[in-house]
Amino acid sequence: MGSNAADLQRALDQDEFFPVFQPIVELRTGQLTGFELLARWRPADQASRSPDQFIPQIEASGLSGRLTQALLKRAFASSALNQSPVHLSVNLSALQLQDEGLPGMIADSAASGGFALKRMTLEVTESALLEDLTRAKEIVHELKRLGCKLALDDFGTGYSSLRHLESLPFDKLKVDRSFVGSMMTARESRKIVAAVVGLGQSLGLTTVAEGVETAAQAGMLLWLGCDLGQGWLYGKPAGAEQISEMLAAPAQAFASAIPAADAGPLAGLESLPAERLAQIQAIYDGVPVGLCFLDRKMRYVSVNRRLAEMNGAPVRAHLGKTVAEVIPHVWPTVEPFIRRALQGEPVIAVEAQKPPMEPGGESQTVLLSYQPARDEAGEVLGVSVAVMDMTQHKRTEEALRESLDHFRHLLELGPHVPWVLNCRGEVVEASSRWEEVTGQPLAEAMGRGWMKMLHPDDIGPTNDAIRTCLAAGDPIDVHYRVRRPDGGWLLMRSRGSPRFGSDGKIVGVYGVVEEAIHHETEVRGLARVG
Repeated sequence: MGSNAADLQRALDQDEFFPVFQPIVELRTGQLTGFELLARWRPADQASRSPDQFIPQIEASGLSGRLTQALLKRAFASSALNQSPVHLSVNLSALQLQDEGLPGMIADSAASGGFALKRMTLEVTESALLEDLTRAKEIVHELKRLGCKLALDDFGTGYSSLRHLESLPFDKLKVDRSFVGSMMTARESRKIVAAVVGLGQSLGLTTVAEGVETAAQAGMLLWLGCDLGQGWLYGKPAGAEQISEMLAAPAQAFASAIPAADAGPLAGLESLPAERLAQIQAIYDGVPVGLCFLDRKMRYVSVNRRLAEMNGAPVRAHLGKTVAEVIPHVWPTVEPFIRRALQGEPVIAVEAQKPPMEPGGESQTVLLSYQPARDEAGEVLGVSVAVMDMTQHKRTEEALRESLDHFRHLLELGPHVPWVLNCRGEVVEASSRWEEVTGQPLAEAMGRGWMKMLHPDDIGPTNDAIRTCLAAGDPIDVHYRVRRPDGGWLLMRSRGSPRFGSDGKIVGVYGVVEEAIHHETEVRGLARVG
């Protein structure tokens, strides 16, 4: 239902226009940071009219200045708004940006209510800057001198936004609701939102998303690095009488709208400004692990220096090429893992042998991990790859194993039986020679099982020797008789020393047992503590 200029003049004279306040919320915390001031009209004896029913006529009639003044007067009559720390955003029309009296009107209106202009943001659209940019710049700079902040509204819907961002001192950049509303289903909209947010961050501007209606949208905006959001998710525009209620408990009022920030520190990579990308690249190149990112066609999008060295080719020789093209000798090994990751399955810490790059060369042992990378909607857009060269580690491990095997072999050939006790006096390791001497399986000898083979008269003194060692740290030197497979007794001598940890406590006892007399004996009472 349209209105003519006379109706609008009368409505302004009779104070029929009134302000409503739409919450603006910090996406990361859900904290209320301010309101956008919106106009409503309730003609006498008629239902309220929405802005799209009268704002175009207001602007066409040249009454935007009077409407803004009327709205500010009623807004600043709210003591709750004036005394709070929140910001207030106000829309300006194209005509107002040509009005030299605008700065004075805004200053007077704020002064009447005691509202600090540093808390005011003036929103202008691209179209409002087209008529006379020189005049608009003069007025905008005067408003900035008063302390006001400036926001570019409906960014991305015009054709000259970048020129305006360069020529005017904007503080905020608003993402148009048309992109926010479709970004969950349209990849193009998501990329535009990411680009707008990234541009705002690069220029040091606060980014504000309009038309946020769902928690999923809020989560995606946070994922992309957007700062603030406004829309029905945080509440419909409310009258001045509700300002106190919203300010009283902002955390409770908006807590349900805080999105889950579970995407990780690099989730918003495509919207990051150049400085942060440079920092990430430095980390990327500095780690001792080979890293790269592959797109869905298994082409290298990025690669760090370490992986380039492992592949035997410069970084630039990787970019845009497929894995099969860069390392054809490895491709058959890694292809199954990459394909699984592209289907959404993480492949973590797989050990593989990397064939030699040249005939006669050495193979490498590598640890491979393939992590699916997903976009804002959860679609797999590529694979993050980590490669760790384990060759030297494996060589060291193998050399140690051979050395231990050699040592054990020497012990097995010797006449004595090495043993190890833990801090509780239980055998945790012993030579298989014990089984040859006594006939007791080594597995049964573990713990305290070996004492079953001792002469009954020798068990007590032997336990005393172990307890003394563990309590006082004295060496063990004890004789005892063990039953032989043929039923006779063999006198043995067992000697050992405690090993101490960094805290001074005994962590174990290491020793050997060997034959003391090379013939059978029936002598009793030979067990003694040395």
